[in-house]
Amino acid sequence: MIPRPSFEQPLSIAKDYPLFTEEYPNVSEFIEVARITEFGEGQMKKVMAGSREILLARIKERYYAVDARCPHLGGDLSEGTLHDTILTCPMHHSQFDLRDGHVIRWTDLSGIRLTIASRQQPPQSLKHYPVRIEGDRILIAHE
Repeated sequence: MIPRPSFEQPLSIAKDYPLFTEEYPNVSEFIEVARITEFGEGQMKKVMAGSREILLARIKERYYAVDARCPHLGGDLSEGTLHDTILTCPMHHSQFDLRDGHVIRWTDLSGIRLTIASRQQPPQSLKHYPVRIEGDRILIAHE
């Protein structure tokens, strides 16, 4: 499991977010999902990895891959908004950090409505996938 970074500490990409198979001993296969020429800074799009929909995003020369559907109500995250590494779902404004998929905000509800909604469906992180770059090809771990 990749450690969750501290937001007070500078991000050590090589240490905290490895890019190569040797650093992911449990990953046996990477599959190509896109080319780096398809992404500008801050851009995201939905890609297919086998039969799985993946949201791929480029932020500050890094690529992040997470499930393309919100775990709250299945919203299409490719239609959401991206601010730095924070992804906001278009349905109920759930927010996730693309660096590790953790929940920042579960919904835009508040007070008793948030409490009830969170009990009915507890917050769930986005599944994230290791990304590897080979030349101009973007590959993600395939399970």
